[in-house]
Amino acid sequence: MRPRPRPTSRCASHRSTSTSPSLRERSPSTSRVTQRRSHSTNSGAPARWDADVMKRAKRLTVRAHAKVNLDLRVLGVREDGYHELLTVFQTIELHDTLVCAEQTGRFRITSRAADVPLDADNLIWKAASALWKALGRAGDVRDTAVTLQKKIPVQAGLGGGSADAAAALHALARLWGGVPLTLLREVGATIGADVPFFLSGGTALGLGRGEEVYPLVDLPPHWIVIVRPPFGVSTAEAYAWYDEDRAAGLREVRELQLLPVPWPSRAAQMINDLEPPVVRRHPEIATLKTQLREAGAVAAAMSGSGSAVFGLFRARRAAEALVRPLSRKGCRALLTRTLARAQHERRARPFGRR
Repeated sequence: MRPRPRPTSRCASHRSTSTSPSLRERSPSTSRVTQRRSHSTNSGAPARWDADVMKRAKRLTVRAHAKVNLDLRVLGVREDGYHELLTVFQTIELHDTLVCAEQTGRFRITSRAADVPLDADNLIWKAASALWKALGRAGDVRDTAVTLQKKIPVQAGLGGGSADAAAALHALARLWGGVPLTLLREVGATIGADVPFFLSGGTALGLGRGEEVYPLVDLPPHWIVIVRPPFGVSTAEAYAWYDEDRAAGLREVRELQLLPVPWPSRAAQMINDLEPPVVRRHPEIATLKTQLREAGAVAAAMSGSGSAVFGLFRARRAAEALVRPLSRKGCRALLTRTLARAQHERRARPFGRR
């Protein structure tokens, strides 16, 4: 393997400490909000969303597709405190939807989702601010409004926050004009480790903190059942548990296969090094994996830092038959499918008025 340049960004979600990272996919909400919420850069009381402005403005709609990790190995802890990873990302059809529109005044995010932050803690906000500064624009990001329709479960290991950030970069680059893809990748790496992957999608190898992305041959088409149990696991928790178990000598030592192997062989051995420490705290995850396999899944694993578990199926009928029974058990079960790189490129392309 050729030497890789070390990333300069210190922005990631898996420091080797129990301290919560500065970049998270979500900020827990203590109350359920039933009406559309919005937040703008003036803090204070939430600003009222003006639908008429959205109708008149230049606006672009963009899909933010989720991912699963077909493999995730923790190779060690780096000098900067982050974990060195080797992971295989896979884009899936499940997606959030963003509408980015020109609107005079402060930057604003609006969403009906009660468990999504609408201020500077949101990765969409961080993406917009970072791109604004990279373009040499003065002051805080402004004159843009984003509305978010959330479908990707949070604290599930599906990369929803990073996917939203990447989608926002794509849309804002077209809305603001003249932004090369190379700049988007540079900006994306400063926002979150998974963001560079979401700018391209498909099947890809992630190295470093996950921000060094190398395209792989696309996974053959599969149907996927995703099961999110009635609890979430934050990225910080998963890595803290991994470090805790490693210090206690509980880490499972498993062979690391770096050479290319046929997909059927690799599918049967999908490994996630974060799974054992999470399962020790939440054994329900192991039970869900067993149910997926017994229902005919080619392979099943926890995605990323959890808590979602996914199973790969060759036939839609077998996958579809599992969704309702799992949903009755207090879980959120979803049917989706894999997306090849070319499919992701088409579906993640912003569309609308410019």
